[in-house]
Amino acid sequence: MTKMDAESVRPDTLSRGDEIVSRINQLAAISETPAHLARIFLTREHRAAAELILTWMRSAGMAAHLDPIGNVCGRYEGDRPSLPCLMLGSHYDTVRDAGKWDGPLGLITAISCVAELSKRARRLPFAIEVIGFADEEGVRFASTLLGSRAVAGTFDESALGAKDTAGISLREALTEFGLDPGHIGAAARARRELLAYVELHIEQGPVLEAESLPVGVVTAIAGATRLAARLTGMAGHAGTVPMPLRRDALAGAAECIGAIEEFCRTDEGGLVGTVGYIHAMPGATNVIPGQVSFTIDIRAPTDAHRKRAVTDIVRQIEAIAKRRKLALQLDVTHENRTVPCAPWLQQQVAEAIAAEGYRVFELPSGAGHDGMAMIDIADVGMVFVRCRGGISHHPDEHVDLADADAGARVLLRLIENFRPRSGT
Repeated sequence: MTKMDAESVRPDTLSRGDEIVSRINQLAAISETPAHLARIFLTREHRAAAELILTWMRSAGMAAHLDPIGNVCGRYEGDRPSLPCLMLGSHYDTVRDAGKWDGPLGLITAISCVAELSKRARRLPFAIEVIGFADEEGVRFASTLLGSRAVAGTFDESALGAKDTAGISLREALTEFGLDPGHIGAAARARRELLAYVELHIEQGPVLEAESLPVGVVTAIAGATRLAARLTGMAGHAGTVPMPLRRDALAGAAECIGAIEEFCRTDEGGLVGTVGYIHAMPGATNVIPGQVSFTIDIRAPTDAHRKRAVTDIVRQIEAIAKRRKLALQLDVTHENRTVPCAPWLQQQVAEAIAAEGYRVFELPSGAGHDGMAMIDIADVGMVFVRCRGGISHHPDEHVDLADADAGARVLLRLIENFRPRSGT
């Protein structure tokens, strides 16, 4: 970057950390319960959050609307109409008992950057679009990235039959929300409409904090495989069935979970495995569990490593079920390949970070992001922002005001100095 390029953004024109933190707190107040943040796809809280975000987008100078899957979409035109866009964004749904920064930080920061451009009446030789994706976490229907897959044109209509724990299908939930399941395809965007997709996000890990850096350049998003397992044995009286004759589904699940942990713990290639949900039936103190359902999440730095690990773990689970005389049903519910961030975007993120006076540091993302879907229609870049203790998906998730401001400065500098890839 030349000196002129670096100075084309005046650092004193953006100090939006206070506004960003205020809006983070406003959005966090929209929750199923005050004590435990939960903002789940296609709920009343989703609707309230969408309306608030649309208001922020419009006040930032964007034309904004809700798309057919429930994403909030804002557009700030370039120096002439109908130009292709630099797309920015993140998600605004949460896990249960969530932190308030995961997702909303990237969305709110992007809106604040557009507001700064609008305040200066600055138009660029490309449009800027900001999208708040409706369902990245996949809490309700156990199928992540529904919002970004719709935008990327890769939404699988079979997902409309998926049901939540109350037995409500995605199709029914969309209809109740006021959306038409038959029009999801209208959310899709064409590759020619996008110059790139860039997402700012909290790191969700401790690396930047260990490096004493507020921001970093993301090199790739790790792939993930999720499975739903169900073991079926035989329920029976806790006092009358001898131990050798039991077909205890919960004991079998416990052995499977231990095997998964041991397999991943002893791997030396960065493999991680998580069982995040388990449900035993009939769930009575004095009854041997006859059926248990649990989830499995496997991630690794490379697709080949992850796929080998999944194959080996499945074999172990099958062996445990057979030895314990348990019926096993095992289904893959989610699979995403590793997504590399485009080198030309990594370079521009690095230039923006360096121009703000920070050491450039590169790191991969072990967590999934909407870029995993957006890669099908655009090159992907990411900016990580430090989070305290590396804690995420937890109420203690936190970003310091100064780091939120640093992320905003880097993102604005990236936007104003953005150079589309040659040939686009």
